[in-house]
Amino acid sequence: MSYRVDEIDRRILYHLAADARRTSAPMIAEEVDVTPATIRNRVRQLEDNGIIEGYHADIDYERIGGKITTQFTCTAPPSDLSALVSEATTIPGVVNVRELMAGQENVVVMAVGEDTDDISRITQMLSDLGLVVEREDIVRDEQFHPYQPFNPENGRSHTALTDFQSLAGGAEILEFTVSADAEITGLSLEEANRAGLLPDEVLVVGIERGDDRLTPKGATHIEAGDVVSIFCRESAPETIKRAFAAEGIQ
Repeated sequence: MSYRVDEIDRRILYHLAADARRTSAPMIAEEVDVTPATIRNRVRQLEDNGIIEGYHADIDYERIGGKITTQFTCTAPPSDLSALVSEATTIPGVVNVRELMAGQENVVVMAVGEDTDDISRITQMLSDLGLVVEREDIVRDEQFHPYQPFNPENGRSHTALTDFQSLAGGAEILEFTVSADAEITGLSLEEANRAGLLPDEVLVVGIERGDDRLTPKGATHIEAGDVVSIFCRESAPETIKRAFAAEGIQ
């Protein structure tokens, strides 16, 4: 089964994309309202599942001896595209290669040269590989920004509900990610039931805590960062959503 990215994961990705070097697990935990241990576990899972592929330094090469950064827009035969992209990364000076889904101009190469002669060398090596260099552009500046829909401050409410599935007969399975200030956090399932947060007509069928999958029992306590799966025989009552909602979100 592929890894399911939920609301907490999206917010982690937003903060890491904004500045991975200066962003620590405790800082993200404070923003996301879970524990630092949960953040570390989530980041490791995102890495293990290939969602976070790496962390790269944003280098201003012009400040290092006046080096020239050039973007080459190239065309490669579709049958050789992947192989040529791999080979292009081995050229000295090439720092990034993108493979595009296009018939023409389907490869973008970013390279750094000492001077114009060095850029000419890179151009020739790309051509020797079999890439047709369509255009060369000197890069003046480059700016990065995290993916805005993952931004927790973009004006939309963040619900604890992270997955939903309708079953035959009107039953539902809901999945909640527990925030630190949710009403149910810190309570055992038995206590939550007595408090009316988990009515008798719903059943907690699974709890994921980091890498662990817990078997729900009456004495099992709900912790911040838990992913709780609930089976409802009918449409889920509003009390369930309120029980798992972060403070101020209804």
